[in-house]
Amino acid sequence: MRRDTVFDVASITKVFTSLTLAALVDRGDVALGEPVRAYLPGFVGKDAVTVRHLALHTSGLPWWLPLWSDWPDRAARLDAVLRCPLEAPAGARYTYSDLNLITLQLVLEAVAGDGLAELVRAHVTGPIGMSRTGFGPVEPSLCAATEDEVDAGRGVVRGEVHDENAWSLGGVSGHAGIFSTAHDLGLLGQAVLDGFGGRWARDDLSSGATGEQHSLVFELDRPAWMGGLAGPRTMGHTGFTGTSLVIDPDRQAVAVLLTNRVHPTRETPSIHPLRAAFADEVAALDNLKNDRGG
Repeated sequence: MRRDTVFDVASITKVFTSLTLAALVDRGDVALGEPVRAYLPGFVGKDAVTVRHLALHTSGLPWWLPLWSDWPDRAARLDAVLRCPLEAPAGARYTYSDLNLITLQLVLEAVAGDGLAELVRAHVTGPIGMSRTGFGPVEPSLCAATEDEVDAGRGVVRGEVHDENAWSLGGVSGHAGIFSTAHDLGLLGQAVLDGFGGRWARDDLSSGATGEQHSLVFELDRPAWMGGLAGPRTMGHTGFTGTSLVIDPDRQAVAVLLTNRVHPTRETPSIHPLRAAFADEVAALDNLKNDRGG
């Protein structure tokens, strides 16, 4: 591993999709309270679901569908997402769901007329200066390997998105597909501390019971993996491949942990304890700095 090794950040991609949404909301291009079907007529049978519900994971959609294996092509897979029935009424419960962010991607693309990769570059990575961040594929020699995906017939995945559904959608999806470095994710964290994403990043639209708080962009106050940095104002996100980003505005601290814990198999224990221990160390450094007076 090098300091500039590129990692598949998996579900941290959701942060980039949601920050793009925040930018389009601030421009007046998207209304959070608008029914999704106003933007996507194919979103059938779910008239009560709004854009806000998608971003907050309160739409009632199930957490996942095996798009890569059960539908033959990208068009059929996206149609399956749009037609997927709800498991609960809109707004009734929090269910973290990849389908929410896939649908949100389609809303953004329909409104803006550009693909998600271009939108993320225009509204997030470009303004922040994240020059090593974007959707793949990426030169394999620059990347940490992920899983040996035997079932999908892919072999050891390196430089292409690990998530099978994102892979089957062409590598660009609202829920997965972004590659980045520790440095670039640090830039993102600092930008959020400096106000990037505005009120949507933390203060408004949180929902869910304790342990399920979520803003328009981030998960909030998750001690299980934020460790000593957790708190009512702490934001962050994890990725299935073994990545995490924690942003603590009270300490003005950013913790980025990038691992490839799915290499060569995903059948490994949860790395939440490692994430929490790493955050504990970052918090301890901050405490030591304060003890020394600066």
